[in-house]
Amino acid sequence: MADLQEELHPTPEVAELDRPAAWAESGPESGTADLDVQESAPAAARDNAPDADPLERARSFLAGHPVADGYSGLPWALRHLPWYDLEVGESAVDTDVPRLREGHVGALFWSLHLPEGLAGDRAVGATLEQLDLVRTVVQAHPEGLRMAHTASEVNDARLCRRVAVLLGPAGAAALGDSLGILRALRTLGLRVLTLAGASWASQAGLTRFGEEVLREMNRLGVIADLSGTSDATIARTLAASKAPVLFTRSAARALRPHPANLSDDVLAGLGAAKGVCMVPLTAEQAGPTVRDVADHLDHVRAVAGPECVGVSGTYDSGAAHPQDLADASCYPNLIAELLARGWSEADLALLTWGNVQRIVRSADFTARAAQQRREPSTARIAQLDG
Repeated sequence: MADLQEELHPTPEVAELDRPAAWAESGPESGTADLDVQESAPAAARDNAPDADPLERARSFLAGHPVADGYSGLPWALRHLPWYDLEVGESAVDTDVPRLREGHVGALFWSLHLPEGLAGDRAVGATLEQLDLVRTVVQAHPEGLRMAHTASEVNDARLCRRVAVLLGPAGAAALGDSLGILRALRTLGLRVLTLAGASWASQAGLTRFGEEVLREMNRLGVIADLSGTSDATIARTLAASKAPVLFTRSAARALRPHPANLSDDVLAGLGAAKGVCMVPLTAEQAGPTVRDVADHLDHVRAVAGPECVGVSGTYDSGAAHPQDLADASCYPNLIAELLARGWSEADLALLTWGNVQRIVRSADFTARAAQQRREPSTARIAQLDG
């Protein structure tokens, strides 16, 4: 078994991505891979003047720095609709193409999570059905959506003025405790796996098989989602993972004592590991108003650093949302609040787009390096955990 602590030597490009910085935006004609470039038109400068209306400033900012939303429950919600058209608009859900455009969403992680109670073969089969549904939905809405499996494909979708759809997070039950199934899901496009709920990632931390799962995730470029996991699992994963991790639905426990929210100690550790805490726009975890959500973002930025904070709409997940953040069109309201609080455009650019893009890119680079050093693992849970 390969040593989990052996170092991968990052390329200069990876090291560059780990440094927090504003990402400049350029138009499609520039041909650059990253599109976050500063606006140069006089009108844009006027919109971003300190005395301009915060909501107009927010819309102007988001036109150049769209949102990478860390969690959408849309796939499961669509399973219960007999008919829908996301291009025209769909009132039965919180997310459709017109509202994504109005909210300036540029990328979206579509959850493959399943209802509680599904396990074993049923969980594996249901996850494959979810994945197939996502592909079908994206193919049926080519004018608004585009599937993306890598950071480069996310930017390609943005160049084409489409919303990039990334697959995940999926639940750990989807693996059926099989590394072969993990590889199959990655081949089908899976980018994020939630470790919560697995026997090998419990209150005691990662088991030997759990560490092997993490190694294989790093080798494949599957990002670990630690929302809902134990402190022991968080600590071991932060120490052992060669790629940065995500918390796809976690706010600050110091402001709201929800079990999925993070303590300041965990946030500080996350900052040191260059991971990202994606604050959910839910009343239960963040609070009933847009100001409450902004308080959490302020806190995470202060403790973990501006390069370690993101947002998860958590729309179509059955959760209640704060006032003025009812659906995917409402992101300008949140950015306006942050602008009014004095957030710099550099920090906002990291929040909305740069941090998520760095995480996906880092996972891609780590996978390329690991695949030169490790063969696919054939370990089984019975061998390692007994």
